[in-house]
Amino acid sequence: MTNNAKRISATVLAAVLALSLAGCSNWSKRDRNTAIGAGAGAIGGSVLTNGSGLGTIGGAAVGGIIGHQIDR
Repeated sequence: MTNNAKRISATVLAAVLALSLAGCSNWSKRDRNTAIGAGAGAIGGSVLTNGSGLGTIGGAAVGGIIGHQIDR
C-alpha cells in the first residue's frame, strides 16, 4: 500500500467510526469508551503494522479493553 492509500484508509475508518457512534446516543459512557478505544486501537494498530490485518484486529482488541477499563 502506498502512503496515500494508507492515509485515505485511516480517514475513511475514522469517518465511519464517527458516524457509527452518532447512532449510538443511548449507550452508557462505558460502552462509548469501549467503542472509541476499539476504533482508536484499530487505527493505531493498522498504522504501526503497515496495514496488517492482525495488527488492526489486535489494536482494536487492546483499545477496546483499555476503553472499557477507563472511568472504573
